[in-house]
Order: sequence, then structure tokens, then C-alpha cells
Amino acid sequence: MTATLPQTKSPAEMAGFITAEIKAFVTNSPLNHMPTPGKDIIFDEPLVQFADGDDPLFTEYKDIIATTHLTPREALARAGNKKPGELPRRISVISWILPITLNTRRSNRTQTRLPSRLWSHTRWFGEKLNEALRAHVVALLAGRGYLAAAPGVPPLLKIERNEKGMYSNWSERHIAYAAGQGTFSLSDGFITGRGIAHRCGNVVTSLELPASPRTAAGPFANCLTYAGEKCGLCIERCPAGAISEKGHDKNKCHQHLRDLGYDPSQDYHIETSVAGCGLCQTRVPCEAVNPTRKLKKASVAAT
Repeated sequence: MTATLPQTKSPAEMAGFITAEIKAFVTNSPLNHMPTPGKDIIFDEPLVQFADGDDPLFTEYKDIIATTHLTPREALARAGNKKPGELPRRISVISWILPITLNTRRSNRTQTRLPSRLWSHTRWFGEKLNEALRAHVVALLAGRGYLAAAPGVPPLLKIERNEKGMYSNWSERHIAYAAGQGTFSLSDGFITGRGIAHRCGNVVTSLELPASPRTAAGPFANCLTYAGEKCGLCIERCPAGAISEKGHDKNKCHQHLRDLGYDPSQDYHIETSVAGCGLCQTRVPCEAVNPTRKLKKASVAAT
């Protein structure tokens, strides 16, 4: 059911409208159920935040990730067959996090080499929901006269490879960081207020929305290791030896997946292909929470 469009249409009210619509879609969509006898729920309620589409951070990503990484303005212009300067003065990014349910996370905690079936289903069937959500938000905005695009899927999305491994021209995690959803981890994952076990999605639009603040002290602030605490449990969990104190080795990670029968450049049947073991995202302190919050509370209590 579509939420009621605010009459005054202020940016804050539109943000509330979009947030409610995204949450309702995930709650009510039949795609948010596993293809199992119990029809398990795939994702919990989404986290929704926003970014200024012209935040300077997006330009910095061209140096941090690759020169080919799109800014939101470039992505929206490309989708609308326009020049970036032809777009409205203000554009926005809508970012959401889809937290993976406890039942699925619990099933993956005992795994040591392969993902559990529920975790693998989340990768495949859960992403079908994510794709449908992107299309729904784009249609919702376009139906109200706004430009909108989902750069995280083809034809805008392009996958490339260099000596460090695979990368894309639109990093969903980096977009989430710009929207204040969380920070990066030692394992190269993204730790939100609901932890690291999730999937990301986003849409760029000409609708002006209030940017959510980035409250983290830095790009790795939510990771216990970078906070100076003894952790590194993701290192122990990785069956490929792809995580170390130096970070995440994409090539080792992808080689492990290929050894399991998955090649991300190929199209596989969702019932038989393994994608992303996710072991480093379960049975770790950041699985479902931001573990540094306790440190912050302790610091405040000590002052």
C-alpha cells in the first residue's frame, strides 16, 4: 500500500514519505520470503537515510575507488540522457540497509567453509527483493515528476577488475557511508547500527531531501579493530585466509568462491550457485550491532 503523499511537500516530509514507503514495501512484499516450507522472512525492517547528491565525498571516491566511479549527478544524468549541468540545482541519494534476520544469521554461524542455505538464498532471493525495491522507488518518484535512477544495477552498473580484484563504478557500501549509514570494517564489509549482516540499496533522484548527518569519527570508526580493541574475529572466520590485520584481499576471497563453484562474471541458477559465504559477517561482534557503541557509552560514563 502506497503511503499518503504529504500536502506541503517539504523536504523533511518527503523524506518521511519515502522512508515509510520503503519500509512498507519490504514488510508487505511477497519477495521478502524464502523459498522454503516455512517461508522465512529474508530481511528485517530497513534503515533509510539520505545524502546530498553533490556531497564532495562522491568526487573523492574517484580517487579512493576508481576514476570510473560515478557521482550521483553523473549517474542521474546518464540515466536521463542529459548532461550533468542540465539537472536541477539540488539532487539527492536515498540509501537503505536491509538487515538479515536472526534465523538466517544463526544458520550461518556454524558454517566453516560454505554459506548456509538460508544465507545463500538471501544473496539470491533477497537481491530479487532489493531489485524490486529499487524499481519501486524509481517508479514512485518518476510518477510524481522527479528524475530517478538506480545506479546499482545494469545498465548503469559496470563491473571491472584490476590487480586488487573486482570493483564497480557504483559502490553501494560507499554510497551508504556518504548517507551516514555506518562505516567500513577490517573485512571490507560495512557496519551499520544493525551490524554488518545486510544488503545495501539506493536510488538517485532530483527530489530534494535533507541529508542525514555522518556522525562517525572516521570511515572505520565502527570496527573494533580500528577502534584499538582486541578483536579480529573476522580473520579467524574467513575460510580463504583473505582477511588479515592489513585488511581484505579481494583476489583470495574471489578465488575461494570460484573454488566453491561460483564465478561472479557468470549467470548461475540460484538454487545451485554459491555466492558470498558471509562467514565474516556472522559469529562476530559486529554481526547485528555497531559494537563500538558500548565503547562510546563507557567513555561518556567515565567523564
